[in-house]
Amino acid sequence: MDFRTQIPIQKQQHNLVDYHSKVLLLGSCFVENIGDKLSYYKFQTLQNPFGVLFHPLAIETLITNAINDKEFTEDDVFLHNELWHYFGANSKLSSPSKEELLQKLNQQTVTTKQWLNSASHIVITLGTAWVYRYIEKDTIVANCHKVPQKRFQKELLSVDAIVQSLEAILVLINEYNPKTQVVFTVSPIRHLKDGFVENTQSKAHLISAIHQVVNKRQNYYFPSYEIMMDELRDYRFYAKDMLHPNETAIDYIWERFQNIWIADDALPTMKTINEIQKGLQHKPFNSTSEAHQVFLDKLELKKSAILEAFPHIVF
Repeated sequence: MDFRTQIPIQKQQHNLVDYHSKVLLLGSCFVENIGDKLSYYKFQTLQNPFGVLFHPLAIETLITNAINDKEFTEDDVFLHNELWHYFGANSKLSSPSKEELLQKLNQQTVTTKQWLNSASHIVITLGTAWVYRYIEKDTIVANCHKVPQKRFQKELLSVDAIVQSLEAILVLINEYNPKTQVVFTVSPIRHLKDGFVENTQSKAHLISAIHQVVNKRQNYYFPSYEIMMDELRDYRFYAKDMLHPNETAIDYIWERFQNIWIADDALPTMKTINEIQKGLQHKPFNSTSEAHQVFLDKLELKKSAILEAFPHIVF
């Protein structure tokens, strides 16, 4: 007897991810869970060059700026709480130095453009349809950077507004790199600071909009949100905050993603890399013992074999 329902997902038949692929990951913090798995197995990836971006308009702005070679100047940044910030980036890029922040922004813009041009796959994960409009300049921001909330107006993006943004993203990507494959997903992380009903409404808007776009174009939707809500519908799959998927849930969703999007011929390499990664993390009882030296020699042989096949891999 089966005590759960499993979402049926067919393995993709074309353009699967292998060790020659380049995967650009953009969006909410859940995209970094998938990105970290890909990085662990040494796939070629770039994730969130401007940090976590929760809503589609922020991702659209990033892609637009990158493709149009935007050069950031002091007019784009501001000082708050002794740090320089940019409203279109996550706080991890913020800096006590204005010049350092501008350098980061311009360098990450160049890097993003390079990856948009060369990526075989682009994974876009949307987290919320709730956005904050900076009243003074009438612009929607990606991050408020702890600027007082009275300076923002909170808004819920309509389904039509999200569709329009996603369509713009796809036009930009397809014109610049028509060979890339775009995969959409919705983050299973619950944004309960918006409210329980409001979080559900937000996710519904995102899912409705994505499916309108996916149905029009040859793009794909990976149901990470549905897997978490349906297959893993139990609080034992959540972290202590009861909002984020825990390690078990992330591993399970990654396994589903791997079964669908990772090429079969990449699996033996993944297995060897996993052995190497665990070997590198191994802490011996006696680092000078003969047994440990034999272990290290075998580890080096495995690394050499991988690097010979894929010189771009770095351990």
